[in-house]
Amino acid sequence: MLTVENHLGTIGISKKYLTELIGYTASTCFGVAGLNLAESRGLASVFKKADMSRNRCVKLEEHDGKLTIGLHITVTFGTNISAVTENLAEKIRYTIEDKTGFEVSKITVYVDGMKA
Repeated sequence: MLTVENHLGTIGISKKYLTELIGYTASTCFGVAGLNLAESRGLASVFKKADMSRNRCVKLEEHDGKLTIGLHITVTFGTNISAVTENLAEKIRYTIEDKTGFEVSKITVYVDGMKA
């Protein structure tokens, strides 16, 4: 559980919620064909209703009140990988900071494969 303090009090946000939010945000991003299991590197797509944190396609860590995010994806064949990953990282940063108030210090996107 991660906590945010504001003028009204303390708010607790579960890591499961954050990983689901990151997974949903990634699934709506152009050029992202799927999220991958970190261990199997592209063998399984998990855009289905699955717990993103349990499947380890999203790695989330907190250091000094700032979040570090690692994300394993498959991109759509023919898209500019650099543009997709930059757009995805910026969209995730904006969504997390806007919805939760947590500052995101680093987002690492691992491209594990391409899908036609």
